[in-house]
Amino acid sequence: MSVRTRVVARTIDLDPSAPVDLLAFAGRDGLLWWQGDAGLACRGEALRIELPNGLSDPRRAAEIVRDALAQFDVADEVRRPATGPVALGALPFDRDAAGAFVVPEVLVGRSRDGRQWMTAVGVDPGDVDVAAITSASAPEGVPDGFRLTTPIGHAEFKEKVAAAVDAIAAGPLEKVVLAREVVVETNRPIDVVSVLERLHALYPSCTVFSVDGFIGASPELLLERRGDRVRSHPLAGTFPRSGDPDADEVLATRLQQSTKDRSEHRFVIDELDRALRPRCEELDVPDVPTILPLRNVLHLGTEIAGRLRDPLPSALELVGELHPTPAVGGTPTAQALEWLRANEGLERGRYAGPVGWVDGEGDGSFVIGIRSAEVDASVARLFAGVGIVAGSDPEAELVETQLKLQALLAALVRP
Repeated sequence: MSVRTRVVARTIDLDPSAPVDLLAFAGRDGLLWWQGDAGLACRGEALRIELPNGLSDPRRAAEIVRDALAQFDVADEVRRPATGPVALGALPFDRDAAGAFVVPEVLVGRSRDGRQWMTAVGVDPGDVDVAAITSASAPEGVPDGFRLTTPIGHAEFKEKVAAAVDAIAAGPLEKVVLAREVVVETNRPIDVVSVLERLHALYPSCTVFSVDGFIGASPELLLERRGDRVRSHPLAGTFPRSGDPDADEVLATRLQQSTKDRSEHRFVIDELDRALRPRCEELDVPDVPTILPLRNVLHLGTEIAGRLRDPLPSALELVGELHPTPAVGGTPTAQALEWLRANEGLERGRYAGPVGWVDGEGDGSFVIGIRSAEVDASVARLFAGVGIVAGSDPEAELVETQLKLQALLAALVRP
């Protein structure tokens, strides 16, 4: 089967400097990966790549995807990351659970430097009727009635936090990431396009994604590979914002100086260092985290960058080696996951799993599927998690989940 990639200016009658409307192209049923002014928007399913054992064997998972992408007859006049055949997917949090990637029939891409392209499978990109694709009718009516429920109430969640603190005190558990869920039921089907548009407006520095009903705006880059260059931007440690710039400066300083939050962050950085360093000729891991400000919270973040050793592992193989990081599971990993299976009382599904894409050259980008929701018609399951370490306060951890849930609630609930 043929795969053809052309620059947008030769594919559709557009000024090459005019941005493609990625959200309109993806529509309600397509796949979307949207980072600021760049991203990928996809329609149709040319090939579905099943990973029956998930990421339990990262090298094998990467081989399955690589071999599937290698079967295409490729003509690529753009030749950059995310051109030619590209596989996109959102994998479960449980690394042993089955997952899948999709190679779309039509993909429109835009890079940070303004380049735009279209990839089509089985047809020439010039034959794609872009106007028909992007002119989907608006929904008959948007939801204006909402019902929110919490399967695990506040008191029970705080009891779980206290139990985690006790387990950490007993050892060898040092950190566990506990999640909670809010279910939103609406009186009409949820308009995913409108929700994604609002997420992008509210959280412009985040990666907005939509994959088979799993949507979100993730602030956390798990891994990006470009040739022999690799990058990660893990987050751990959170303070609320006040809305006042001067007060936020004080809060940022307090967050930087917080022993509890710095400890929580250090667990994540040390684990990524241990996982990536053997793969790299060079790896830069700053000693001091920086502050990532979002609309309603401040996060501690550390930008990790390196140069990979030969033979170069694909982005997906590296993702399989990193996931789940202590930012979403805990540490030590095996003990944290065991504690969660016994105590969390939540089926995470794709929440906090890797979400992203990989191309035929092994380049790719994956974020962690947080600030996310599973949407099915008029029901949305929203998730948020908090890192529990020694000294964590149950009330404060509950409040942190409420702040994080606002990311989706603000875009979803429009009374």
